[in-house]
Amino acid sequence: MRESCDALAASILKTCEARGVKIACAESLTGGLLADAFVRIPGASNVFLGSAVTYDIKAKASVLGVDRELLAREGAVHPEVARQMAAATARLYDQPEYAGNVIGLSTTGVAGPGPDGDKPAGLVYIGLRVPSALTDDGRESVKAVELHLTGTREEVRLLTVFRVLQNLSLFTASFQE
Repeated sequence: MRESCDALAASILKTCEARGVKIACAESLTGGLLADAFVRIPGASNVFLGSAVTYDIKAKASVLGVDRELLAREGAVHPEVARQMAAATARLYDQPEYAGNVIGLSTTGVAGPGPDGDKPAGLVYIGLRVPSALTDDGRESVKAVELHLTGTREEVRLLTVFRVLQNLSLFTASFQE
């Protein structure tokens, strides 16, 4: 699985660098593994900006600005939380010279081994924010993908990273030169 993640991350970084696109992450259940998938690749610093690990529900609100009422009502494991995390991390790491061309990625979910309240182990939401300059219709895209993963806690966390990279890879393939 690590080899697959490395190959996807390397391809994504190469494509983003060629297009002047940056990547930032907001992580919960992956706790830095998504950032690691990128920084394991030599030259990642040309594209990868950083990752805000907001494991605590209150940190999602205070660091990223995720809606507190949403978090109180739905908890952290929710598609809108993933969308807000992805959009917020893109804003958090953007700089004037990037001109908004920052892809925001997020992970939130239940790694296990057991459920979290009414949310089963393996329920994960990943978020992907794509800036308007990189979409076909010229409008910012922020989406969430629901995953139902199985395995140990570590397997769920690693599979989450793999699925984020897969989803981003599908997108970046569309703007390869």
